[in-house]
Amino acid sequence: MSTTSTLPKKTAKTDSEQSSNAIVTRKKMTVPNFRARKGGEPLVCLTAYTAHVARLIDAEADMILVGDSLGMVIHGMPNTLGVTIEHMIMHGQAVMRGSEKSLVVVDMPFGSYEESPEVAFRNASRIVKETGCTAIKLEGGSEMAKTIHHLSARGIPVMAHIGLMPQQMNTAGGFRAIRDEDVWEDVIADAKAVETAGAFSIVVEGVAEKLAQKITESVDIPTIGIGASVHCDGQILVFEDMIGLFPRVPTFVKRYGNMQEMMVEAISRYSSEVRDRSFPAEQHTYKVKKD
Repeated sequence: MSTTSTLPKKTAKTDSEQSSNAIVTRKKMTVPNFRARKGGEPLVCLTAYTAHVARLIDAEADMILVGDSLGMVIHGMPNTLGVTIEHMIMHGQAVMRGSEKSLVVVDMPFGSYEESPEVAFRNASRIVKETGCTAIKLEGGSEMAKTIHHLSARGIPVMAHIGLMPQQMNTAGGFRAIRDEDVWEDVIADAKAVETAGAFSIVVEGVAEKLAQKITESVDIPTIGIGASVHCDGQILVFEDMIGLFPRVPTFVKRYGNMQEMMVEAISRYSSEVRDRSFPAEQHTYKVKKD
C-alpha cells in the first residue's frame, strides 16, 4: 500500500500573524533556556509519538514529551507497564524527525532505570544516542535522587516526575490523585530532592491545587503540571486527549476539539461511497496517457 502523505510544510504568514506569534523567530529550546523560564511565561508542553503530529505541535510547544502513555494511546495497552525501551526509541526517532524547535524529552519506561543508577545510565544513554532527543524523564522522588544525580552528572538532562506516578499504579491501587494533606510534606520533599539531585524540571501529576502551588514555590526549577492546576510553571496534556480522540478522558483534561466525531463521520462517508461506487470518482482516476 502506498501513500503520498508527507510531513506538513510551513506556510507563509501575514505581517500581523508574524508580529503576534512568537514562533516565527523562536529558537531551538535548550535545557538551560527551559529551566530559565521558571516563574516566567508558562511553558507549553504536549505529548507526541509520530513525526506528523510532532511537526504540528512543534510550531507552538516549548517541549514535546514522547511519553510512555504511547502504550495506551497508540498500542492499546491497559496501562504503561508493558512499554519497552524499543517502543520509546522507535517513537522517539519519529518525533525527532518532525521536531525542529521544541525541546524533546523521552520517557524512561518501567523497569529500565529502577534497578541501579548504572542500569539507568546504560538505558538512558542508549535512548539519547539512538533518538537524538535532548533529555529523558523518569518517575520517582527521593528514592530516585541518586539515579538523577548519576545521570545529570554524566551529561544526560533529567526531567523528574512526582505526585501521581502511573508506573506505580499497582502499589498505589490505581491512578489516584493526591489530595490527602497528610502526605503533602512527603511530596514536597520529593520535589526538593530531585531538584537537589540535578533535575532541570519536574512534572507534577494529579495533585491538589494547593499542593501544586506549594511544590512550585518550594523549588527553583520549572514545574510542569498535568492535573495540577494553573499554579505550575507550565502545562502538559496527552495530545490525543486534548484533541478529543477518545470518548473518555481524565477530569483534568480539557478537549480543544472532537477528532473522534470527525473521524467517525469521515470513515462512515468513505464506507458509504465505496459501497455505492461513487468513490473513486472521475477526478480520482488515472486516464490513459496519449502520445
